Amino acid sequence: MQPLQKLLHYGQSYWLDNLTRGMLKRGELKTRVREQGLRGVTSNPSTFNEAISKSDDYDDRIASLVRDGHTVEAIYERLVVQDVQDACDILRPVYDDAEGADGFVSLEVSPHLAYDAEGTMQEVRRLWQAVDRPNVMIKIPGTPPGVTAIEQMLYEGMNINITLLFSIDSYETVARTYISALERRLAGGKPVRQVASVASFFLSRIDVLVDQLLQHRIRPAHSPGYDPRPAGLLGKVAVANAKLAYQSFKALFGELRWKALAQEGARVQRPLWASTSVKNPDYPDVQYVEPLIGPHTVNTMPEETIAAFADHGVAAENSVEADLDEARRILRDLESVGISLDHVTWQLQHEGVQKFIDPFDKLADTLAQKCNQLRP
Repeated sequence: MQPLQKLLHYGQSYWLDNLTRGMLKRGELKTRVREQGLRGVTSNPSTFNEAISKSDDYDDRIASLVRDGHTVEAIYERLVVQDVQDACDILRPVYDDAEGADGFVSLEVSPHLAYDAEGTMQEVRRLWQAVDRPNVMIKIPGTPPGVTAIEQMLYEGMNINITLLFSIDSYETVARTYISALERRLAGGKPVRQVASVASFFLSRIDVLVDQLLQHRIRPAHSPGYDPRPAGLLGKVAVANAKLAYQSFKALFGELRWKALAQEGARVQRPLWASTSVKNPDYPDVQYVEPLIGPHTVNTMPEETIAAFADHGVAAENSVEADLDEARRILRDLESVGISLDHVTWQLQHEGVQKFIDPFDKLADTLAQKCNQLRP
């Protein structure tokens, strides 16, 4: 089997972290699904912005919506909803074959609502109805207000992709939130089988920040106070953190509390490895794929990472559970050199909201310029 096929064989779905009108029109997405085993898609404003600014794929539709008098905000939503609907239709056979366990397309709420639970819920309901596909997932950041919205939306029966998870504590919170929402549904006589969720645990951003902090602590060999640990931790913390988060996943979804829901048809909330493109060119380009393969997981990758793994990746069964003692040692050593992973992950979640806002706002500006260009 090819490396990508082996991921599926070992229980991991791989999703594409990109969605544009061009790949829909050219048949690229359909080819990836039918011939390369792609099982899902996550859309994002950054790639959408690039597609609008650097191609004419959306021009006719934008011009038509401008003529009809729609605002920039309404035009954005109509464009992205159409892309998500078309992608959902392409992935519908995967969803049907998996009996609702896979084949999803994710669409995010406005990142400006990351700390507004009520606003998030209103937008989720509106987007869910607008897309009107059973295999759409709405992305909600795992901020404290986001968690409030997540539980209610899951209770109402919507599929939710929880984003911006960096810490094990945050992961465990949203996993318990998923379980609580399904318990509420069951207590209210509602079915639990068709509700799906993934918990998106971020990787490369952790190493980028931690490596910067480690560099501050690296001294020349043989100098006074030399400590080999900081250099030895470079590029290792994100994977170690994810491996231990997977152990939390196994524990939470192995409890009797969960088994009572599983007997009613509930599906586990899968960990999804996000931010899997390697930012440091000195690291292997499949660093966030090879060590994190395991049952009931998803890895969402940009096209470059998918291509790299297909070309030279090595898929090992249940690699996510290998070297757990080493993973625990890495996190202990991180604390011992004076770096708090709790502080790092707190900062990354807040920075992550801003990193969602920036491309979202840039997209709005790009779309406004395009509307003016195409205005009759």
